[in-house]
Amino acid sequence: MTWSADEMMTVAAARHLADGEVCFVGIGMPSLAANLARRLHAPGLVLVYESGTIGSKPTVVPLSIGDGELAETADAVVPVPEIFNYWLQPGRIDVGFLGAAEIDRRGDINTTVIGPYGAPKVRLPGAGGAPEIARSCGRVVVIVRQSPRTFVERVGFRTSLGDRVTTVITDVGVLERDPDRAELVLAAVHPGRTVDEAREAAGWDLAVAPSVAETAPPTDAELHALRNLATAGDRVA
Repeated sequence: MTWSADEMMTVAAARHLADGEVCFVGIGMPSLAANLARRLHAPGLVLVYESGTIGSKPTVVPLSIGDGELAETADAVVPVPEIFNYWLQPGRIDVGFLGAAEIDRRGDINTTVIGPYGAPKVRLPGAGGAPEIARSCGRVVVIVRQSPRTFVERVGFRTSLGDRVTTVITDVGVLERDPDRAELVLAAVHPGRTVDEAREAAGWDLAVAPSVAETAPPTDAELHALRNLATAGDRVA
């Protein structure tokens, strides 16, 4: 089966979640990838959403954190303050799964504004729970399409600290944090993509690992499961 760049990115992201982990999930591609992981290799993955749902098992990808599918399939629904004060901030979440409008070489994330804060070119959805997720989860995985516009030398507004961002999955490849450099380094490229493409799509001099791997292509099973999940608008299980 053939696949798109977004499908390769989503499958690669799903593979970074392990069975039995507790994952704080962002809406959009992070949610798609997390639900794909739960359907395939991580049936015991516990999905936590900002709206207060714990252990959600949606049959389709939720349209927002307020989607009734999350509450209807959850093990528990608690008040939003409890999610943050009892579950997230004390360190009970293994991995945070986030998107970004901008990300820089240190892993700092911007989801607030593009341009000056007082008169921005673009006003973005904002922080939501991302700053707390980025600061309190054991590790953070980011999924984002890669271009010089999204991969910047320094984010224009630091919405979320990147200290715990360990992995960034893009439509070109996979970046991992180098603890010695304290920055993101290209560790793998997807099939058909090159190291040069990855470097051209970054707004800084992207460091490259000594040995760059090639991501395994999506399997037929992964693509079938992903495409079934992608029919969320039809509300088909």
